[in-house]
Amino acid sequence: MLLLFDIDGTLLLRAHVEHRAALGDAVREVWGAVDPGPAAVPAAGRTDGEIAREICVLAGVDAARIDAGADAFRIACAEAYARRCPADLRDRLAPGVPGALGALAQRDGVVLSLVTGNLEPIARLKLARAGLGRWFRPGQGAFGSDAEDRTALPAIARRRAGALNGGAPYPRERTVVIGDTPRDIACARADGVRCVAVATGPYPAEALAGADAVARDANELPALLAG
Repeated sequence: MLLLFDIDGTLLLRAHVEHRAALGDAVREVWGAVDPGPAAVPAAGRTDGEIAREICVLAGVDAARIDAGADAFRIACAEAYARRCPADLRDRLAPGVPGALGALAQRDGVVLSLVTGNLEPIARLKLARAGLGRWFRPGQGAFGSDAEDRTALPAIARRRAGALNGGAPYPRERTVVIGDTPRDIACARADGVRCVAVATGPYPAEALAGADAVARDANELPALLAG
């Protein structure tokens, strides 16, 4: 089974604070746009590139300039986050996460991976400083640096997982997206894979009813992912 974890709101809580500030730094540096804040441009369940694009559109930056600056943005955002990221993020762990990852990793045939809107360098730094990096193999998963459209990410992650064995993409029927927002559910559905939602992010359980199952927190994941 390929388990594709979201990060913010799923594995970590409040780790978006420095991340959003770094994104604002990068948007200002590359395009001269000012982030109006999450009330105007919500971030939950979105890729960094999509958030940056919306900020730029609101600031009057035309599409051609946004596209031309995309690579520079990714570099600037990762560098800004490296400056802002706390040295230790273990206090941002969502309830039950280390135990759940440990239990799932011990199961035969289970592959732990990622599907997140974070740019990959940001995602890897967050996990390393939260003590979770060892669970997620380099070269695997899918990130906001792979596609601006989050619905494209599960298929990318499945291709990378399949390449571990030199074969076809990991099968949809053995893949599960684990996230905390309706957009996580939507990206799973777009690729035809299952989704287990956790109600530790900004959305209550009733808003996540479109998932195949909903957990109160990560402590419930091993039981929900038993099949």
